[in-house]
Amino acid sequence: MASNLVSTYGNQCPSWALSVGYMGVASAAVLSNWGSAWGTWKSGVSLINTGIRHPSSVMKNVIPVVMAGVIGIYGLIIAVILAESIPKPNVDSRENSYSIYTGMAHLCAGLCCGLSGLAAGGCIGIVGEYGVRCVGYRASNITLFPSKPESSGYSSVPDQDIGGDIEDLSGSDDQNKLFVGMLIMLIFSEALALYGLIVALIVSQHSYTCGET
Repeated sequence: MASNLVSTYGNQCPSWALSVGYMGVASAAVLSNWGSAWGTWKSGVSLINTGIRHPSSVMKNVIPVVMAGVIGIYGLIIAVILAESIPKPNVDSRENSYSIYTGMAHLCAGLCCGLSGLAAGGCIGIVGEYGVRCVGYRASNITLFPSKPESSGYSSVPDQDIGGDIEDLSGSDDQNKLFVGMLIMLIFSEALALYGLIVALIVSQHSYTCGET
């Protein structure tokens, strides 16, 4: 009986099982923050660049930066849950009750959340980069071959139509369509990280402790 118990602890709960579990913790935190930083970098640079020419559009176009920052919170949540689920070895017997089954489940959960966050962050960054630029350029009435007034670097074109018989120079309808299209793409990009978070929460609940009957 004792030999079977020792064999069970040695085969199903090796000492290196803890390393697998902590790799899941690191994967969730690092990869999600990597995706968050990537998305913030790509969309943030375009936001500042567009704000030079059209300052009034900065607050509206800050949405990609906010959505990219949320991805890091997903990784933080999973990393905390996994870290709290890893028990210490027994102090007296120095036996490890953390099984390789639980370690693999935690590693899978961390990779699901981390890689999903990395992919979502890259997608948000690329969509935000070009989306913010296009919305700002349309609001500034930029053309490939600007005339002398347009080449001064700033635009006095209003964000909204002022009505009347004056021709619509700002193209606010087109600007709003571009912004709505960018927002929809950002929402579905953010959903990729949310899918990984949901799967990680489910997988993290799978566990086996050595010594259980």
